[in-house]
Amino acid sequence: MTTAIPETMCAMVLTGHGGPDRLEWHDDWPVPRPGPGEVLVRITACAKNNTDRKVREGLYSDDGAVASFAMAGETLTFPRIQGADVVGHVVAVGPGVSPDRIGERGLLDFNIYPDQRDDLNLAPDYFGHGADGGYAEYGCFPSDQFHAISNPALSDAELATLGMCSWQTGYHMLTSANVSAGEHVLVTGASGGVGTALLQMCRVIGAIPHAIASAGKAEALRALGAESVIARETVTDWPVAIAQATGGVTIDAVMDLVGGEMTVPLIRTMCRDLRGRRTPPRLSIAGASAGNVTALPWTLIYLNQVQIFGVSHGTRAEARQLISWIRENRFRPVLSGIMPLSRLREAEQLFVERSRDFLGKLVIVPDRVIAEQGLTPMA
Repeated sequence: MTTAIPETMCAMVLTGHGGPDRLEWHDDWPVPRPGPGEVLVRITACAKNNTDRKVREGLYSDDGAVASFAMAGETLTFPRIQGADVVGHVVAVGPGVSPDRIGERGLLDFNIYPDQRDDLNLAPDYFGHGADGGYAEYGCFPSDQFHAISNPALSDAELATLGMCSWQTGYHMLTSANVSAGEHVLVTGASGGVGTALLQMCRVIGAIPHAIASAGKAEALRALGAESVIARETVTDWPVAIAQATGGVTIDAVMDLVGGEMTVPLIRTMCRDLRGRRTPPRLSIAGASAGNVTALPWTLIYLNQVQIFGVSHGTRAEARQLISWIRENRFRPVLSGIMPLSRLREAEQLFVERSRDFLGKLVIVPDRVIAEQGLTPMA
């Protein structure tokens, strides 16, 4: 079943690996039609994620070769519409989907799951990589993964900041490390999309988060739940700086979004005094913005029984829990700003050059929606 849907739309299309110039603007791209079990969404917002840039640049390899996010195989084909954290309104449904869904506002669970199981997916893929995503005016997605969110207190752009690419990654970092209420958690890269999500999710589950971020963000991060904030530019000795900032509490787990040379000192901080501990030191890592290679002393790991968890995507069950919390208004959106879809190339460059200046999420909004809603884009 469909309503009056245009034949063509505006879309920013990735044509190959490389710089922002590989993103091509089209105002005559075909509007997809929903297949069985799908909904057609008029997209009103799509949050930007660092994975967009890394896929475009072909950075998903451990040896410097050009490679895409290929755990599920070489599913990235060109041309491709990127954008994972999609918000919009259902305007048509495919066979097997109730027409009652037309008109719903929703948020996409961005995963391309290989099956219906709730357990860990070791070959993840996602919309914006293995299938078209949200940097367009329309998109088709599985109806059971486009979750209705009616909360009028959240604008579409604000809802996009709560998208699964960041929030499910952060939640899976916590669940992988089995973080529980009362534990102290250190979050690196705390001012970004995953970092700000982690601070809030720690508070929801009763854990106590401590933040590491660039200078000047302490007040904002405390407002999101950080118990203490460490400006990374000021640190020369990480264990000492963390002890001073936190009042000497025991750090039970590190949620690392940075990698590089910082990781080992953070592990040493957790291992400072293990007497009386009932749980081992744990590190979940889901990013390597400070460096892809870390010299890791294995004696530090095995003698202190450190547990390390590599995290990319989460599970269907975790996505459902996050949607439930969003519907209950448990999270605060952290919107850094919006930019029109036609300026996505500029947004990509801005994201690289000023990433440390951002707090939270940059959201891409179709130009027509900006005009309709009278929104003010970033300069």
